[in-house]
Amino acid sequence: MRQCLLCEQEFIPPIKFAQIFSLKNFRQPKICFHCLNQFEKLTGNRCSVCSKMMEQGIICSDCKKWQKIYQGEVLHNSAVYRYNSAFHDLMVAYKRRGDYVLREVLQELSWDYLSKTEFDYYIPVPTSPGHQVKRQFDTISAVYGDIVSLTPLLAKKEGSHAQGEKNKEERLKTPQSFFIDKTIKIKENIQTGKVLLLDDIYTTGRTLYHARDCLKSRFPGMHIESFSICR
Repeated sequence: MRQCLLCEQEFIPPIKFAQIFSLKNFRQPKICFHCLNQFEKLTGNRCSVCSKMMEQGIICSDCKKWQKIYQGEVLHNSAVYRYNSAFHDLMVAYKRRGDYVLREVLQELSWDYLSKTEFDYYIPVPTSPGHQVKRQFDTISAVYGDIVSLTPLLAKKEGSHAQGEKNKEERLKTPQSFFIDKTIKIKENIQTGKVLLLDDIYTTGRTLYHARDCLKSRFPGMHIESFSICR
């Protein structure tokens, strides 16, 4: 029996024999089946660029705008879940109230996808210094650091406001706030490495495009994609 990290009810984790014989992908569930079902997986027709669910079409309206801005050099983002009320409540508890243990829920939601990826570098999108001091941890690195080996090349300028505090128009107008952390030791092949940017939520794409722009300014040969738990 285990106690669900969300509803605190005891539950019996289901046994998957395929996972038992694959130690890399085996993790004991941290939330019960009922709570897990509150998170809506992205299914059906999805944007070929950012994974957004759509009724029809191949590319969503947001990505069409990014195509124009970047002359077709769009950032391909993979996501697993749709941003719904359950995910909203989870992020409020995790980020606004600083409930550190909830990183394990986010790890469970992203584990299956990330454990099967093969990138040279996994670079987390950093939290602003002010928020790190307030929470006493970096919300993105705390989630992904137990799943993949992180290369925290990016840093964020002091005074940057959280995207969650802005509407869509304000998000899109957000100025560049990232810079390369020169204290991080860089390997020779990073110039042409295959990189996966890691974030929690993809809303407009502004944050991830800024992160890619920053990396490309220093490492133009990088192949960069991104992952967010939800879209």
